[in-house]
Amino acid sequence: MSEMTTTGEDSGGGRDEAVSRFVERFAAELTAAGMQRMASRVFAALLASETGSLTSAELAGQLQISPAAVSGAIRYLTQVGMVSRERDPGTRRERYVLHNELWYETFTRRDQVLIRWEKVLDEGTEILGPDTPGGRRTAETAEFFAFLHGEMTGIMDRWRARKAARGPA
Repeated sequence: MSEMTTTGEDSGGGRDEAVSRFVERFAAELTAAGMQRMASRVFAALLASETGSLTSAELAGQLQISPAAVSGAIRYLTQVGMVSRERDPGTRRERYVLHNELWYETFTRRDQVLIRWEKVLDEGTEILGPDTPGGRRTAETAEFFAFLHGEMTGIMDRWRARKAARGPA
């Protein structure tokens, strides 16, 4: 897949326009789901790139945004564990790289959040009393998170098996 040059010029004409439209469409979906708008755009651009990594200048040129906007988006994406920073060998330039197993890692971390929420909700049920309206609601919510945790574990196991059967990408 061709990419925009660091000056923002198309290196592949109509294909670059189609890629840009895809990046913006997927970024809009991520934003609608709650991710910060600029982080969504940067993430989508990295996802669509040939190597899964771009420099700040490449991102700024492709997305037509300021280096400061790239910096803020990267800060968010690194904090949530979706990208990492690497140095280009022999330069001071940083390259931003998507994590391998990105979605697996993201959902595994989410699974850990579910466990913590379930524990706090169980404590809340005990404090509120299991026979009170609030206690019943917190108990049902804890039960839902326990169910979701169990299902997520099975889903992740099936994903690993499917990926192994498919072989290297």
